[in-house]
Formats: sequence, structure tokens, C-alpha cells
Amino acid sequence: MNQFIKTPEQQALIEQLHAMHPTFQAREPALDAHGSFPFDNIKDLKKINYHTLSLPKEYGGQGLGLYEYVLAQEAIAEGSGATALSIGWHVGIVLEYAENRHWHADSAEWLMAEIANGAFINTAATEANAGSPARGALPRTTAVLDGDSYIVSGEKTYTSMAPALDYIFVTAAAENDEVITVIIPRHADGVSIDETWDMLAMRGTASHTLVLDNVRIPKSYILKPTGAGAAAKGWLLHIPACYIGIAAAARAYAVKFAANYKPASLGKPIAETPAIQQTIGEMELELTTARHLLYGTAERYVLADNKAEMDEALNITKIAVTHAAMGVVDKAMKIVGSRALSEDNPMHRHYLNVRAGLYNPPMEDMVKSQLAAQAIQQFTHHLKTEVK
Repeated sequence: MNQFIKTPEQQALIEQLHAMHPTFQAREPALDAHGSFPFDNIKDLKKINYHTLSLPKEYGGQGLGLYEYVLAQEAIAEGSGATALSIGWHVGIVLEYAENRHWHADSAEWLMAEIANGAFINTAATEANAGSPARGALPRTTAVLDGDSYIVSGEKTYTSMAPALDYIFVTAAAENDEVITVIIPRHADGVSIDETWDMLAMRGTASHTLVLDNVRIPKSYILKPTGAGAAAKGWLLHIPACYIGIAAAARAYAVKFAANYKPASLGKPIAETPAIQQTIGEMELELTTARHLLYGTAERYVLADNKAEMDEALNITKIAVTHAAMGVVDKAMKIVGSRALSEDNPMHRHYLNVRAGLYNPPMEDMVKSQLAAQAIQQFTHHLKTEVK
């Protein structure tokens, strides 16, 4: 990872986060439990103001950009994948605003002040049995205008970081099926969390179900104008950054194990055998290639004049890096052997957690369909030209 650190500021940030690894890793077994959440890790990150990493400087934040964010997310995930993925949503949404300034001015003003004072945010858009918002599903959650208020009712699944959130951005259907995004204070009357998160992977993200029962909010609690959005969401690179961080943790454990494990039948560390060296070499190549893609894409995004043109690169990077992360972990498992499946061994957690990346956006089948359509259209055009 060090070769991708380019400034003293980045170096200082990563050193701070790496110093937390032993503490984070010692807390990891507790995150296997249902209903768990890395409260202490989040507190430690807040102490170094990580929650303001991407908050614009005029609001009291650090004002750092995508490249630093991706570096930091990988570093956190090497210590705790669930911690990185959880806080990553908050920092990323703030970064999206910092880049696009697409929220209502009044909403942005008080939300930024709240975040500077320690508030956490996330978006809740997915609903059970309603289909993915990314695939065009309309929300069943409703926002009914009542005088100077909206009455919001519905349920949202996959609300990551639910136990620590202060404000939740909820998509809802208003009049004439207009989809709006409303700001829901976590502790408003009618807001509750149903602890439904029982996944094998990333249990510590506490991505529970948000329940809204006639929640009354001021009419002014609209996040952004209808249709307003980011040109491109470079901040979603925090997802592959998280999974490559998990892969880096698995790689470190496997190499250390190989260098120190000396079976009586062999009489030397297994790292000295050609078969293990070959596997380590393959693992190193896969990890380094994925990092070059990840940080290269992040750098290109930062420098791009038209960030909307980066969509394809962002999508491909997420899918390729996530698959590489799984490949690295699988190779690390082979090096450690059957003991890697033990609940007492951290490798089993890396193995489970890294697979959650398949289900984070963008979805692989959608990206492949888009690429296929582009390829078919290109050759269909050539065929028509030849016929003429």
C-alpha cells in the first residue's frame, strides 16, 4: 500500500489508522455475534476526526478528497472490515455533497454543522420485496404532506450503521409518485430499528431494518431538489477499497503464518517450499494489480474534468477489485490450511466478509449487461454501415 501514498499528509493519516489495527483486530471476534456493532472502533475514529475527513473546510472539516478517502478506507478495513464499510457510507455521502453541492442550501447548512459536531448520516433506500432502487424500483415508503409537515411511513432494509446514525436520508414517494429524499432524525417519534440483520458476512455493520411509523418532519426537511444528483459517484470506490483491505489482512496473516509455521515432518517453515512460494507470489500479484487499478481509477476521477464520463471505469473497478480481493483471500486460506476455518482463527471472518462485496453496488449483472449492450451496438452499427 505504501507505494500509493503520495503526500506527507496522506502518510500521517495512514499511520494513524495503522496504529489502530491491533486494537481493532482484538475486537473483531465480538463482531461475529448477532446484533453486534463496532461502537468502540467508531469512537476511536471519531477521536481523530475521521467523520469529518471529507467535510468541506468552510464547515469545519478536513476537506480531503477521494484519493485520501480510498487510502483511508483500505487502511481501516485491514483492521476491521465491518468498521470500514459502516463509516464509509457516512464519509462518502459527505464527499458526494462536497463535490456536487446538490443539496438544498438550508438543509446543507445545518446538516454540515451537525456533522462537524459528530453526527453520523447514511441513506436508506432499499425495501424488502420492492426491488432495488438501482433497477428503477419506486419506494413504497410514503411522504404525505400535512400542512407544514410531511408524514413519513414505511420500512427500509440494509440500513448500515443503524445503531450509530443521527440522521437518515430516506427515499419516499410523495404526490404523483414523485420520489423525494427526506431527512429523518433517528430519534424522532415513530422511528425505530428492527434488528433483522442476520447475515453470515459483515455482521458488524448492523444493517438493520428502519421502521417509520407516521414520522412527522418539517416540510423543509427535504435533502435535495427532485432529480438532483451527482454527475458520478466516485465515493463508491470505498466499497472495493474496503474489500481489498480485508484481502490485505488475510494476506498478512497467511504470509506471517507461512514464515513461522514449521511442521515437524518438514523441519523448516513452509514459506521455504516452492508450492507455498508460488501461492504467495500469485497472491502478491493479484493484490498489487488490484491496487493499481483502484488507485489509478481514483486518481483519474480526481483529475477528470467531466466526472460523468468515469461511470464505466468506476463500475469495472468495483467488480474487478472485489473479485481480486476474494481471490487473494482464497489463496491465503489455502496457505493457512484447514485451521483457517476455525472460529478462533481470523481467516474465517475474512473469508465470509470479503464475499459481501458481491452484493454492494454496482451490481455485477447490471454492469455486464451494459457492457454487452455497448459491444453489440458497436458491431450492429458497423454491420449496417457495411450493408449500405
